Amino acid sequence: MPTVKTFLLPDLGEGLTDAELLTWQVAVGDTVTLNQNIAEVETAKASVELPSPYAGTVVALHAAEGTTVDVGCPFIDIEVAGEEPKVDPAPPAERTPVLVGYGVAEDSSSKRRRRHTTAAAARIGDLPAPHSTRPLASPPVRFAAKRSGVDLTAVVATGVHGEVTRDDLERHRTATPVTTPTATPVPDADEERIPIKGVRKHTAAAMVRSAFTAPHVTEFVTVDVTPTIELLAQLRDTKHFTDVRLTPLTLVAKALLVALRTNPTLNSFWDEGAQEIVVKRSVNLGIAAATPRGLMVPNIKNAHTLGLPDLAIALSDLTTTAKEGKTGPADLADGTITITNVGVFGIDSGTPILNPGEAAILCFGAIRRQPWEYRGEIALRSVTTLSLSFDHRLVDGEQGSRFLAAIGQILSDPMTLIALS
Repeated sequence: MPTVKTFLLPDLGEGLTDAELLTWQVAVGDTVTLNQNIAEVETAKASVELPSPYAGTVVALHAAEGTTVDVGCPFIDIEVAGEEPKVDPAPPAERTPVLVGYGVAEDSSSKRRRRHTTAAAARIGDLPAPHSTRPLASPPVRFAAKRSGVDLTAVVATGVHGEVTRDDLERHRTATPVTTPTATPVPDADEERIPIKGVRKHTAAAMVRSAFTAPHVTEFVTVDVTPTIELLAQLRDTKHFTDVRLTPLTLVAKALLVALRTNPTLNSFWDEGAQEIVVKRSVNLGIAAATPRGLMVPNIKNAHTLGLPDLAIALSDLTTTAKEGKTGPADLADGTITITNVGVFGIDSGTPILNPGEAAILCFGAIRRQPWEYRGEIALRSVTTLSLSFDHRLVDGEQGSRFLAAIGQILSDPMTLIALS
């Protein structure tokens, strides 16, 4: 006998509490198959397609496009043909992970499907990365905390795994005086009010957390990069870079990766719980990108293993995907160090804020033709300014200075890349 299954919006990863519904990909009356994409939602991290956990007929949609849905709330009702048969647990190799659980393994040559399934969100009970400061809690507890206006970081957790339980939340609410909600402001005729949500909300919270947690230090160096520009022109004419978009950012990224070999502390994070500095052997290089959805920092996994042509391709693919708004959660996770390229906007330098959980961020300014002392004479040269912000808890001034100087040295004499690679 047919039964109606209600699908609740799941935690889409790293303890996010809600998501904005962008588009429905099904309508009431449609027949859906298991793992068929039913909707596209936007979290504070990325745009994600939700697969159906059931096969059957859509009987109700619980949210309108453009609205925000809280984790744990009804999302869609699907009528299934009788009770679903119980299936014996299959070995991991025969199970296909999806955002909402595990579906039936199926053959697929779709690159898009593989990307989404491998980027499956964390399930309830999974622990966050060691450097995460987000408190552990189940979606219902997060939902209750959000409705009550309670910051879970202020709640004393007593759960078995250090998670905040419903009892913890109730005790906190009982001990905390209730405040009167602020009335919704009415905009003036000459102003526009933009809701703070999605990527903007996440970015704002991350920047505040970073600025008031990590003691920032920023250093600057101005470099004659004329040899780098000349090398780029030569490389573009070689067969190795045919149909490859090779930019100055590629060589800056390569210089950073080479400099990290002798300055590994710049590729680390602060583990507050263990009171340890954790130096990462792998480099997941983040690139700050301005996208239609706001600032995002996708990263190139294991960038230290890539040669120059592969690094150039990875950078091009990363920025193209970000600008198209197709960056997935997996592309944004586990970054270890970041580059922000303000030079594309004609800006000479800046004091960038660290991406939370990272030790350093390099700012690459505009390359300008200007007078410069060269071999004892004044000549017109290509000059840029690099600035490095680093977490002074992890990185001493000497380490940060040597790292920035090493990058500048490589860019002023790119033959160093050959010597050190």
